[in-house]
Amino acid sequence: MTMAHVRADTHTWDELLAPDGTPRPAARALLDQLATLEHSELQERQTLAELDILTMGITFTVYSDGRGIDRAWPFDIIPRVIAASEWRGVEAGLKQRLRAINMFIDDLYHEQRIIADGVFPAELLEHSKNFRHECIGANPVHGVWAHISGSDLVRDADGTMYVLEDNLRVPSGVSYVLENRAISKRVFADLFARQSILPVDSYTDELNRMLVSIAPAGITNPTIAVLTPGIYNSAYFEHSFLAQRLGAVLVEGADMVVGDDECVYMRTIGGLERVHVIYRRIDDEFLDPEVFRPESTLGVPGLMRAWRAGNVAIANAPGAGVADDKVVYAWVPDIIRYYTGEEPLLANVLTYRCHYPDERTYVIDHIDQLVVKPANESGGYGLLIGDRATRSELDAHIALIEADPRNWVAQPILALSTVPTICDGEIEPRHVDLRPFILSGASSYVTAGGLTRVALRKGSLVVNSSQGGGSKDTWIVEAE
Repeated sequence: MTMAHVRADTHTWDELLAPDGTPRPAARALLDQLATLEHSELQERQTLAELDILTMGITFTVYSDGRGIDRAWPFDIIPRVIAASEWRGVEAGLKQRLRAINMFIDDLYHEQRIIADGVFPAELLEHSKNFRHECIGANPVHGVWAHISGSDLVRDADGTMYVLEDNLRVPSGVSYVLENRAISKRVFADLFARQSILPVDSYTDELNRMLVSIAPAGITNPTIAVLTPGIYNSAYFEHSFLAQRLGAVLVEGADMVVGDDECVYMRTIGGLERVHVIYRRIDDEFLDPEVFRPESTLGVPGLMRAWRAGNVAIANAPGAGVADDKVVYAWVPDIIRYYTGEEPLLANVLTYRCHYPDERTYVIDHIDQLVVKPANESGGYGLLIGDRATRSELDAHIALIEADPRNWVAQPILALSTVPTICDGEIEPRHVDLRPFILSGASSYVTAGGLTRVALRKGSLVVNSSQGGGSKDTWIVEAE
């Protein structure tokens, strides 16, 4: 089987193949293997992988279709391959980025030096939907607020890797990284035996180490709980998966109570048992009905009091989402320079900020050439890709921008890189992004690769699973 016919047009970067159709060095062993497989054999391996997913119950939920039912996780067996030599630079850039972002969040809830020094605009903070006044003056351990982060990376046509956005509230997807790898090892067992593909299996050990490192003072063997909204949440598979792998307790808000001593306890058959660290998978506004939404039944009354008293650690910390804002994103290079004195190791995508009149005018005049995004949505919701939108859709977004400029940014339409993908029995290029996961505590850790999300629809740039996207394993390969 030849892979030359799967090349996208010359305006995109293929992750496996050079422009002349020859394998990129890190992908050579994979492509040599694929070349020995008959089309029917490759399809059989894909079918067996999908059967594995069904058997293991690897699912996700889509609410947008109105049914909210679990679906088998979409997985393509042809992996994305990145050379380890390149990845080391990406890893260093992500660690730098999250170090600066955590310093930024901590500053915003304390002295706000970055505003006083004129580097970050005060009005952005005043209109931030995720700045929590209830967190002002709080001091999480190590000064870290965003403990688990998922930064989305994209590669443009010239091969440059960009950070597209930072996910700092409750980023999901790491369970699929681990499950994709388990399946990939069965599909290509001989390749894993013959070459050095960096492992991802240590993630849960690293996650456990990080959670232990943020436990309240004096606690060396903390009880860790994963706080889930419940079985109907789209990421419930991941919540239960991680709790099991961590040896943690999977709890809902109703399972816990805050005592008169401002400590958190969970209800057990043997009575109340103290919880020291909570890995929360619910949004800020549902965490504590005493402080945020009084009608919330997902959180724990008094949880914020216990957290502020230092009697429980919460990952990610309440208020971390202030930096998970697509407008704030535009300032991250300046944030890095301000707090670290270093130049950013990873590039941002050029971003137009609609709250500035001149940039807003440019966006409105060129909206058919831009990707327009709301500041605080996720999952691809509210996104407009200008050259694929109708005139009425463009006009509707212009009206939204004019009504609330602070809530909108725009970026050039990037020619996202592609990876050969099995689509309806044929191998065709499909656009991808990449979500590595970064852990920040006493030290930092970055997954070797991450979740490669793939736009399964031909020509589509939207990779989110909630919008019909799929996934691939990501191989970081030590290539000569």
